[in-house]
Amino acid sequence: MRLFEGTPFDRHPRCEKCDQLEEECICPPEPPFRIPPEQQTARLSIEKRKKGKRVTVIRGLPLEGNDLPELLKQLKSQCGAGGSLQGEELEIQGEQLDRVREALKKMGFQVKG
Repeated sequence: MRLFEGTPFDRHPRCEKCDQLEEECICPPEPPFRIPPEQQTARLSIEKRKKGKRVTVIRGLPLEGNDLPELLKQLKSQCGAGGSLQGEELEIQGEQLDRVREALKKMGFQVKG
């Protein structure tokens, strides 16, 4: 319910682009903001976890401007391993440094580590 709904001061929301009522607007939705991979640097490292397990960690990619869950899905598929998203860090199970480096370079990312 809007603040002035049902009063003479009631104004229905309008589209910023075409100035039509939002219900009547036919403007296409804006695509989400994405940072080009060429402008991002991924930092790779291998960390040791409980019971001697090793994990490849990808840092330096911002959560905004990226689709990190989709990127994780692609990397897991190319490495044939599991993984998870921990905040802004991507984790791939095992020592997958070379595979992850090559996959990120093919996507256009700059890679350190």
